[in-house]
Amino acid sequence: MTKLKRYIGHTIAAAVATVLLVILSLDAISDLVDQLSNLSGDYTFSEAIIFVLLYIPSSAYDYLPLSALVGCLIGLGVLASSSELVVMRAAGVSVLQLVWAVMRPVCVFIGVGVLVGEYVAPYSDQYADSRRALAKGHDRALQAERGVWNREGNEYMHFNAVLPNGKLYGITRYIFDEKGQLLEASFVDSAIYQGEFWFEQDGEVTSFEDGRIEKFGFATREWRTEVSPDLLNVLVLDADELPMKRLYDYSTYLDKQGLDSSEYKLAFWHKAFQPLAVASLVMIAISFILGPLRQTTMGFRVFIGVIVGLVFQTSQKMLGPASIIMGFSPMFAVLIPIVVCLVLGVFLIRRA
Repeated sequence: MTKLKRYIGHTIAAAVATVLLVILSLDAISDLVDQLSNLSGDYTFSEAIIFVLLYIPSSAYDYLPLSALVGCLIGLGVLASSSELVVMRAAGVSVLQLVWAVMRPVCVFIGVGVLVGEYVAPYSDQYADSRRALAKGHDRALQAERGVWNREGNEYMHFNAVLPNGKLYGITRYIFDEKGQLLEASFVDSAIYQGEFWFEQDGEVTSFEDGRIEKFGFATREWRTEVSPDLLNVLVLDADELPMKRLYDYSTYLDKQGLDSSEYKLAFWHKAFQPLAVASLVMIAISFILGPLRQTTMGFRVFIGVIVGLVFQTSQKMLGPASIIMGFSPMFAVLIPIVVCLVLGVFLIRRA
């Protein structure tokens, strides 16, 4: 039985890895084509390739459920087409043992996916965005396309590029009085976080106080603010690109401030339940091979797998915004498609 488990595990692992590689290759080519229209300044074709490569960990995390579904359909389909599943069942291998043999390699992919989603993808995404912003130019105010806005009291600030190591490029700041009149505007080339303050370098300040306009520059100065690298690392990325810890901490912070945190809670539950989502789709794949798709062609199995995966992802994407609009918990919006897949998979397996 141990040799059979290894054989099934190797077959499933190879199929899932192959499907994931194909999907990532197609996605990378598509992203590279999209980046060609953004080439300007120092953002050359080679920089676009680096940008696309840095986003591969995030894409791998996002496409893992679909890859597991289609990969299991292909791997088990190969075993079914060669009658190896029939021989295994005749040799006394139970359905439960077969399910566990398939789940073992999938659990490895799930574990690696969780590590990538938590510790690799958020930082590679942020570095990719910052690198592109620097290549396209950061030496002018409000120049970057995906810069970060933040407000602190009567001060509004914009950052062209935010690096994960606590360094900023292209900082634009506007200070207003209580009546909404502009008091001061400044632009700083770069700033480094020193623990209690930011150390600004190469700045230019324009003052509008008392009806006079004064302009002066400086080489270095201290900037004391409540804005920290941790806060900027949250603001610079979309909610679905953040790790679970930052999502939980920031949603808790928003709740304490009486602000809407539903978007971050929805992204948190998506990431928290992704291992269960992958397992539910694998159960669907096993039930299909043991039941209605046992005698079909490989192309039809792949087609069904893609359709089921797209329906699953679409249902989650539709229920997520619906939970925000209708006011029910985002956790249920994420769980409903997963529970439906699990129930359907178990029902079809028991029937088979």
